[in-house]
Amino acid sequence: MLQTEFPFTLPRGYVDGEGNLHREGVMRLATAYDEIAPMKDPRCNSNPAYLVVIIFSRVITRLGTLDQVNPKVIEGLFATDLAFLQDFYRRINEDGTPHIKTVCPKCGQEHEIEVIASGEV
Repeated sequence: MLQTEFPFTLPRGYVDGEGNLHREGVMRLATAYDEIAPMKDPRCNSNPAYLVVIIFSRVITRLGTLDQVNPKVIEGLFATDLAFLQDFYRRINEDGTPHIKTVCPKCGQEHEIEVIASGEV
């Protein structure tokens, strides 16, 4: 069965207007339309770097207890969290999994580990 949603934990977390921290979230696989639709957004036309903001506001289906994830939420993420999400997005959409393959330096055995947050496994 194809997995289409992937949980994640942000390294720092999003702090909302009331000071609540939101770290746990879910990202779904992107569709072709998720990557095409933002091209019509004038914010992307004037600033191509804004594309990631629009895409993430479409594919992140949950972040903490927020009612919705919109571009303003993505804009408010710390740079560390944005970088983590970019890597996570690439990993699940290209590889189909949030796991990375690694080799134990002591025994040489291959392992597959899940990336939970930047620097944590």
